[in-house]
Amino acid sequence: MDIDQNYKRNVFGISIAEALWGIGAPLVVESTFLQLFLKNLGASSFAIGLIPALFFIGCSVFALLGDYWTTHLTSKRTPIIIFHLFSSLSVMMFGIVLLFFGDNRFLLVAFFSLYAAFSISIGVMVPVWYNYIVKIFSPEKTVPALAIMMISQNSAKLICSFLIVKTIEKYSFSINSSAFIFILVGLVFALSGLCYLFTREINSSRNSGSSERESFFYHSFKSIRMIINNRNFLFFLAGDFDFFVIISIISFYANYATIYCGINPSIAGGVFVGCIYCGAITTNILFGIFKLLSLRNKYLISKLFSILGIILMMLFSSGWSFFLASFLFGISRDIRPLAFAPTVKRLSGLEDSTSYFAVALLLRMPFAFCLPLLYGAILDRFSYLNGNEYRIIFFISILIIFAALMCVLKTNFPVEPLQAGIDTDKPVFKNAEK
Repeated sequence: MDIDQNYKRNVFGISIAEALWGIGAPLVVESTFLQLFLKNLGASSFAIGLIPALFFIGCSVFALLGDYWTTHLTSKRTPIIIFHLFSSLSVMMFGIVLLFFGDNRFLLVAFFSLYAAFSISIGVMVPVWYNYIVKIFSPEKTVPALAIMMISQNSAKLICSFLIVKTIEKYSFSINSSAFIFILVGLVFALSGLCYLFTREINSSRNSGSSERESFFYHSFKSIRMIINNRNFLFFLAGDFDFFVIISIISFYANYATIYCGINPSIAGGVFVGCIYCGAITTNILFGIFKLLSLRNKYLISKLFSILGIILMMLFSSGWSFFLASFLFGISRDIRPLAFAPTVKRLSGLEDSTSYFAVALLLRMPFAFCLPLLYGAILDRFSYLNGNEYRIIFFISILIIFAALMCVLKTNFPVEPLQAGIDTDKPVFKNAEK
């Protein structure tokens, strides 16, 4: 059976689902709104650093559960829908807490508890979702399909980012307006999961679980050992660390812009995110639909854009520098979801790569968890430097991204089908191919 016979249907299904997800994502994931909202509640920089830290640890540790719970299933669609619904409940619950119990004495505790639950739900879902989206398309059509999906998602994010500007300008961060925002986001996330009912998958020939299943710990240990023995895949994972650097910077730089650079909070809360999503849309058009550059070269270019964006913020403090840096971060950050799943699928060489996705998230967990907390601690400890404390974390970020770039150069990427556009066999750097 032709895997691409449902190509248009599947592209439509995941695009609508991710557009709905994109409406809520700017408010709860990689969000400048959240850092400003929590700052308004009196949260410290270290506490704000818990946002990406909790998200990363939830996505890392609990990814193994997603792998184990679905490893015996030939169909992954139903679990994805269920995990979406569970994640939406946590967001809605915080909105309800805000609406009926708007007391600052416990709001921060309630927020971080429910955000941890949200992160765990996403963590269980992510490896299953990654495997699903590379399973329902052929290798030749995976990247264009993901590009259309991400354009849909980022267009919705762009619209939402400007709605955030208007909301902050009119209501600031009032308890009631924020409560309705979180409840609405939860409902939208629930609808997003239901849209996967439109998609169709061709089930593999694997057993559906009639034989005796392995224990969770044995299955996880076997998966971890398999990935650790794949030295080439470990180089690839180390080369992907810069993604978490950019996410951590996005979690802090809006406060830097508003406190030390005179940028209006509504601009930082909305326009910065809008610029990020404009960069993301550009990425998906050029590197997805037009399929410019190979997977390796996509990763190399993303790191150069990340470094350039950080340097802009270190050298300049005007609005245009933040807008351009945000645009570059958007390009860099969205190259990763475009290229990550197809790369893992090819490096694994497996029909069902859920274990690779799950273990990859686990192995990166210490770095992904500790980095935003380290950045938050540095900002609190050196707050007397009047803005230079941010330049410290910017400089550390450049060093980490450069190290990640070296790891990508050491990774032996699989041979790709010929693509339209720029010559995919020609590396960006002279020594980029072995």
